[in-house]
Amino acid sequence: MNIDKLSKRLECVASYITKGMRIADIGSDHAYLPCYAVKRGVATTAIAGEVAEGPYQSARQQVAVSDLNGLIEVRKGNGLAVIEPGEVDCVIIAGMGGALISEILESGKDKLSHVTRLILQPNIAAANVREWLLDNRWQLVNEQLIEEDGKIYEILVAERGDANHPYCDMKKELLLGPFLLRNKNEIFQKKWQQELDQWEKILVELEKAEKNPKTIEKQGELNEKIQIVRGVLE
Repeated sequence: MNIDKLSKRLECVASYITKGMRIADIGSDHAYLPCYAVKRGVATTAIAGEVAEGPYQSARQQVAVSDLNGLIEVRKGNGLAVIEPGEVDCVIIAGMGGALISEILESGKDKLSHVTRLILQPNIAAANVREWLLDNRWQLVNEQLIEEDGKIYEILVAERGDANHPYCDMKKELLLGPFLLRNKNEIFQKKWQQELDQWEKILVELEKAEKNPKTIEKQGELNEKIQIVRGVLE
């Protein structure tokens, strides 16, 4: 992977940047995504944020060798702390868990006042991200599933608007994705069959475990999710 040829996952993420946007890529690693977007003229400027020293230095080096220092600024900091209100139109957070993405958004809510689009790619627990968007008046406008190197990724795109708009059956659609449910393609079937198999294994182990309020609650949550997914896959 380089700035001319991204991974399939990041290429898909980049495809949701609206031409002319100023972007912030949070957890940018080598800054491949912002370099790719700016070099292709999709994004006008970019901020690449990194919290760890190693990736921060790698990102700085990549921007320098790409001759993009005037258009991309690499900043070291935690989450949305690397941007100021009004600096960017689009925030991208890709390659983290859903809980962490939600935490980053929640901690940096004050930095999103002028942001018009969020492009989020949770590796796991996309439902956490959907719930945060719903609670914070961000309307989910698109979702996509892609498979790369044996892994399946969800990409969520949100804009300011009516957060309830895409939902008809809240519990089911927060888990599975309202847009993804409309197109239950082969990747969708594969992803949720894998999840179902994993949950059923966990449930077997929980049934062997000592009963306490925590295990009983966990069993209830898993059973509910299993019933939802079984109903969709049947």
